[in-house]
Amino acid sequence: MADDRPVSPSLDLIVSSSGFTDLGGVGGVGVGGGGVAASGRDGGTPGGAGPVAGGGGVVQSPAASAGGGGGAGGGGVAPNAMGGDVSGGGRGVGGGGGGGIRRSIGALMVKALCIVGGALVLRKLTKRQHKWDHVKSVAQALCGEKFSSDQAARDPLTYFNLRLTTCPALTLADGTRVLYFEQAFWRTPERPYRQRFYVLKPCTAEEKCDVRLDTCAVRDIDEYKNFCDRSATDRPSPPEIRQDVAEHLMSVYLSKCERHRNCLYEGATPPTGFPNNWGGASKCTSELTIMKNGEIHCWDRAYDEKGEQVWGVRTGPYVFKPKSSQPPAVPRVEPAGNNAKKPDDKGAASATAGVPSSAGESASSSSSSSSLAPPL
Repeated sequence: MADDRPVSPSLDLIVSSSGFTDLGGVGGVGVGGGGVAASGRDGGTPGGAGPVAGGGGVVQSPAASAGGGGGAGGGGVAPNAMGGDVSGGGRGVGGGGGGGIRRSIGALMVKALCIVGGALVLRKLTKRQHKWDHVKSVAQALCGEKFSSDQAARDPLTYFNLRLTTCPALTLADGTRVLYFEQAFWRTPERPYRQRFYVLKPCTAEEKCDVRLDTCAVRDIDEYKNFCDRSATDRPSPPEIRQDVAEHLMSVYLSKCERHRNCLYEGATPPTGFPNNWGGASKCTSELTIMKNGEIHCWDRAYDEKGEQVWGVRTGPYVFKPKSSQPPAVPRVEPAGNNAKKPDDKGAASATAGVPSSAGESASSSSSSSSLAPPL
């Protein structure tokens, strides 16, 4: 027998034949959400419409019941405990399943936050890594044997035939790289006239560049002569190298070139240059370009207090090419009409480098030597 009590518009309480109280098809929390619950005998009572937009639910009694349908056209069929089938109906806009939707949205929000947070952390770590990648790239590009033979063959009145040799010397705990550099005439590589340490590190935010290259003096040049040509066991130890990185001489600030250009990195000293009192100079400047084909372009010049250039090449930078691309070496040709004797390696080094090999050493009297300045 069906229960004749009035039906609540939002919640139907039905007493089943087994004596249990059943939430007879709690209406879907939404417009039109409803349900039909089976009694313990053969009847059912429809669940009422939910008053608030949202989802519905299903609660079964010990006999059987079918909850209200959720969403447009939602419904269900459940067997009666006495053998009949009771259809749970419900149709409306909105409807059941709201709780599941909310859970899905919450899960998506958590995933989105994790993805965004991970991306920010990765970006920060990648940016930090890029700084040291620049240092590594510059160090690799500078290392090796490079010659100005081609330039000296084309313009022997301006450029010497020089050999540059650079190799790794030390890597500090923070990633800073120390390179050993020496420069000699191509005929006498065993007698370098310039020896330096290059200290490479990332630029700071204020410097607005990618790599800072500091040129430092070598404390004991005799101990490091032909350093790159010697075996690891025949070189000074890392602690000794660290102690032998002496006076800071100058800095070049390098930035990565744009992709469409033929260079990898380029940079220079600040416009004010660095102090230099050799040969009547008051300051010196340097420009450095690292090319994609392995060439190194260097241009060092010095100026007096009036701003006039007193030494260094005037026509353009020295171009040093890797050993594999060099043509046969050519002898040095002296300028026509030059009565001065050809300077020996030591004297020419002083004139071309812009820094005397030892205190009080005088430069060559060659009229052309003052314009021939290899890199500092």
